[in-house]
Amino acid sequence: MSNVLNSRWTALGVLSATGLMTILDGSIVTVAMPAIQRDLDFSAAGLSWIVNAYLIPFGGLLLLAGRLGDLIGRRAMFLAGNAVFTAASVLAGAATDASLLIAARFLQGVGSALASAVVLGILVTLFTDPAERGKAIAIFSFTGAAGASIGQVVGGVLTDGLSWPWIFFINVPIGLVTMLLALPALPADRGAGLSAGADVLGALLVTSGLMLGIYTIVKVEEYGWLAAHTLGLGALSLALLGAFVARQATAKAPLMPLRILRSRNVAGANLAQMLSLSGMFAFQVLVALYMQRVLGYGALETGLAMLPAAVGIGTISLFVSARLSARFGARTVLIAGLVLLVAAMLLLTRVTVDAGYLTHLLPPMVLISGGGLVLPALATLGMSGARDSDAGLASGLFNTTQQVGMAIGVAVLSTMAASRTGELLAAGAGEAAALTSGYRLAFAISAGLLLAAFVVALAVLRRPAGGGDLPAGADSPSLETSATS
Repeated sequence: MSNVLNSRWTALGVLSATGLMTILDGSIVTVAMPAIQRDLDFSAAGLSWIVNAYLIPFGGLLLLAGRLGDLIGRRAMFLAGNAVFTAASVLAGAATDASLLIAARFLQGVGSALASAVVLGILVTLFTDPAERGKAIAIFSFTGAAGASIGQVVGGVLTDGLSWPWIFFINVPIGLVTMLLALPALPADRGAGLSAGADVLGALLVTSGLMLGIYTIVKVEEYGWLAAHTLGLGALSLALLGAFVARQATAKAPLMPLRILRSRNVAGANLAQMLSLSGMFAFQVLVALYMQRVLGYGALETGLAMLPAAVGIGTISLFVSARLSARFGARTVLIAGLVLLVAAMLLLTRVTVDAGYLTHLLPPMVLISGGGLVLPALATLGMSGARDSDAGLASGLFNTTQQVGMAIGVAVLSTMAASRTGELLAAGAGEAAALTSGYRLAFAISAGLLLAAFVVALAVLRRPAGGGDLPAGADSPSLETSATS
């Protein structure tokens, strides 16, 4: 029995390490962008593709990867994704021009999608006891939250102390150790087999629709919301996704059985996550840009200034979140965390061109710790209605809405901030004042998105009887009846 327990907790460590690595890679580049632009001669417009080239395949392939994990085996998919990501990290660190770095970032996104899509699916099948599952999800969410929060810190240290390629090279030892430990630790599932039903047409529709949609969103800053480019590609993306939904309703072996969305907690948690991460982008990226471009902080100073948020999120998600969820339920914990995040963003709408760290920035850094409540609660609710055979699919869906939410945040918040800044500069305002006004607008929109997530949590998510959380599938009996009908 002891060996089984040790194996499960070792497996959790492996899964968490991959979560840390993939999430860290999405945020670590933020403070290194000026150095990368200088060394590889990126244009101002092209610089955004350091992030976008990673985000597009990551978000677009998650659902397909999750389903393939159910069919060919989740461990095999996990190992393949880690191998691709680790190899691509070597290419990214060794890049000598902009095109090679963008190509490597695209491959990193592919690897992240393959590995991340099945992580939660493996986790919920390993930990079936509700209390243990809550603890495991809290630990996993802690590493993801830590990756998002300390990315700027690590990026600043590596960029200033060594050089920007090391923000990619750091993934290599983590990836190699993770793969070596995964072989004995993760269950050797065989999957249902491709003959059980691989909806190729559905896969093409959803993957192309998501990737085209994310591409359209991240290009809004260049073309504008009402441009023919945005409206045309956006309409095509929606048409592809609509065709995918129609296909899933009629296919004999659908890629995403629509029964999974009959669970209010699954559907509601995914919607709340999309809104939450759209809003939280303002903190993860725009606060760092504000400190560097307006207040004159360096890369390392920016990372250290954001350290209280990283420590707060990590501490709460690891030591507090699971206990509160066990006592009050994940829905209540989620609502409380969202209140703290809304308050943090509202405080950031008051920043000035000469803001003091202790008076203007530290209070929201503390309140942003509410993310340590939000992320584990969303993961618990997002996986609550999935049967074991659909765990990879539910995991892929949850990760997809996470990436789509981040993409929406990138487009909406950065575009609105840039538009406000441009208007003020054209009217004769100083650069610092114009930038500050743009960021303040973005923080206000972020507060609105988080408030919308709060409304979804109140209106859609269910409060389980007795205060605790239901085990997988319990909140939606129709999941089981649909599967057998």
